[in-house]
Amino acid sequence: QPFPAADAATVAQLTEHGVRTVIDLRGDTETRDGDWDAVEAAGIDVVAATMQPTGAELERALRAMTTDADLGAFYLLMAESAPQGVAAAVEAAARPGAALLHCAAGKDRTGLITALLLEVLGVSAEEIVADYARTAEALPQIWAGLADRNREALNKVESGEFTVPAPLLAAPAEAMEAFLALVAARYGGAAAFLAHCGVPASTLEALRAKAATGGAA
Repeated sequence: QPFPAADAATVAQLTEHGVRTVIDLRGDTETRDGDWDAVEAAGIDVVAATMQPTGAELERALRAMTTDADLGAFYLLMAESAPQGVAAAVEAAARPGAALLHCAAGKDRTGLITALLLEVLGVSAEEIVADYARTAEALPQIWAGLADRNREALNKVESGEFTVPAPLLAAPAEAMEAFLALVAARYGGAAAFLAHCGVPASTLEALRAKAATGGAA
């Protein structure tokens, strides 16, 4: 996400990489006015594909989380709880040109959507897991940015008012392994799960065509 908001340097970086669409997975309580104003002014589309983790079932799963596999199960629950957000993200990713996908930390919601997209494109589970686990390298910088932006929430954590489960603070390979296994066991794979979320086959075909042409499709 933008820290604290997209500026001219952000626009230049996105333009350099050919980004034509920004896919924002955050909810209304996580965004701020003006976050992407500079990007939209530059002609880059910003798509709201909300996957904000709220609701009693998600809260129970969060409180019960103790293992890395629990985090993977939480990922599937998040996706199942926001089928419209999942569909919007995938449909935006299938548009011509490069797309930037992000949430709050760029790890959980971003990680699960990225995993689903990669599986649809034929990437192996091993490669998907390794790609997700690389996020750990950037976590110190990510947490620093989030702390500056969400000082009130950080104060609650530091005071003990709110406890963050240990797996949620990392990017363990076991979490992504569990997520992919659950998607396969429950739905038969990423493509079938995305169809369950309302993504038409034509969108997946467009996504594959885009990947085959280096993003130009």
